[in-house]
Amino acid sequence: MAIYDQITDDMKAAMRAKDKPRLSTIRNIRAAFTNKRKESNADTLSDEQCVAVLRQLAKQRKDSVQSYTDAGRADLAEGEAAELAVIETYLPALADEATTRGWVEAAIAAAGATEARHVGKVMGQLMRAHKGEVDGNLARQLASQILSS
Repeated sequence: MAIYDQITDDMKAAMRAKDKPRLSTIRNIRAAFTNKRKESNADTLSDEQCVAVLRQLAKQRKDSVQSYTDAGRADLAEGEAAELAVIETYLPALADEATTRGWVEAAIAAAGATEARHVGKVMGQLMRAHKGEVDGNLARQLASQILSS
C-alpha cells in the first residue's frame, strides 16, 4: 500500500481508537502532504515524495527535541519525541554504516575525488544515486574521514 493511502487508513483507525496524540501527528502529516500536493497540483503523491516530506518532518521534530532539551523543557521535548516516533513508523530504514561506507567509496571513485575539499562533489554523486536511502550527515562524515586519510 502506498504511504499516502496508509496515512489515510491509519488516521481513520486512530479516530476509531480515540488515540489523540497519534491522530494529531497523523493529521499534521496529512497537512504536510496536502501542502506538497498543492505545490505540484497533483491528486496524490508518490512514495518518494511522501518519504521526502516525512524526512523533513522528522528532522524538524529532532531539532525541536534538541532545542527543548537544551532549554530545560522536558515536557515539550517529550511531546516532540512522541510525534517523531509516529513519523518514523512510516519512514523506510536508512542504510547502515557499512553500506553507507561502500556507497561513499563508490561515489569517491566516480567523482575522482582525492582531497578533503572534494567532499561536495562526492556528496552530489552519492545523493544522486541514493537519495532517501542514506543519512546525509553520516555520509558526509565518512567522506571527510576517507578523503582526509
